[in-house]
Amino acid sequence: MEPRFLLLSDVAAELNVSDSQVYHMVRSGELPAIKIGGRGQWRVERSRLEEYIQQKYAETAEWVRGNPLTDRDGE
Repeated sequence: MEPRFLLLSDVAAELNVSDSQVYHMVRSGELPAIKIGGRGQWRVERSRLEEYIQQKYAETAEWVRGNPLTDRDGE
């Protein structure tokens, strides 16, 4: 069974980005997370990460539709 909550380092590994990039995403509010424990350690719920990934797929698809490749041979 997979854990419900992930460390920021686990999220970074899942997304293949640096730990600092994930920390920035969490601190900016881009990726929902919670702070727990006396030291205030960040955790990202697996379901929130999956929602974030789906959101990024949708944003990317929209961007691709708005920025089609042009045929450079015709120039």
